[in-house]
Amino acid sequence: MSEFKGGIVTGSSRGIGAVTAQLLAEQGIGVVVNYRAKAPRANKIVASIEEKGGKAVAVGADLTTVEGPQALVDAAVENFGSLDVVVLNASGGMETSMGENYALRLNRDAQVAMLEAALPKLSAGGRVVFVTSHQAHFINDVSTMDAYDAVAKSKRAGEDALREMIPKLAEKNITFVVVSGDMIEGTITATLLNRMEPGAIDARREAAGKLYSVEEFGAEVAKMVFADVETGHTELVGGAGDFLKASGN
Repeated sequence: MSEFKGGIVTGSSRGIGAVTAQLLAEQGIGVVVNYRAKAPRANKIVASIEEKGGKAVAVGADLTTVEGPQALVDAAVENFGSLDVVVLNASGGMETSMGENYALRLNRDAQVAMLEAALPKLSAGGRVVFVTSHQAHFINDVSTMDAYDAVAKSKRAGEDALREMIPKLAEKNITFVVVSGDMIEGTITATLLNRMEPGAIDARREAAGKLYSVEEFGAEVAKMVFADVETGHTELVGGAGDFLKASGN
């Protein structure tokens, strides 16, 4: 079982975040399951965790609001006594109903706001994990699908902004790790991209050799919460051969 007692997984009412939250709970971490709008889904994840003897609480919070990030921090401390882990999983930007610059507001500004809210309460020796995609991580060197371009650039901007906080995290011996994956089978993003650019996912599967499922990638994210790696480490899940080659690395 982990020495970590309390954690936050943003965007964890479904998909990769939900899988990650459940796996962390199995390691004895009390998890704040975060949702933006749909409480029933989050409550279902919490119930699943509790049925297995784990601890979790569902908290509705829009990370793009001033009060959203703080609500998650408060919930972790109040329910589990400490905050040791923050998994920055929530992302978006392909939605058409969320207003101007939503991708940048969520994928950069909200990520920084979440970490800034968490930092005063994060325990010494804690871990912060940022979840991204190869398409975003390598966007400065490798172009991506038109439909994903704005999201990719905003997520890379978020990663860069978070990396600038590494020295501040280091003052409390808190490590920062990036987990990057290819397109993930069965996610909303993959479904939307395939709808907007038919054949896109098949093309990525062929280029990569394999695309991870939600369950497989969530397991990799959870693993990096405990991995013995240096701060600033980037875990390229499933490899990223074609991206590395195209970027000259």
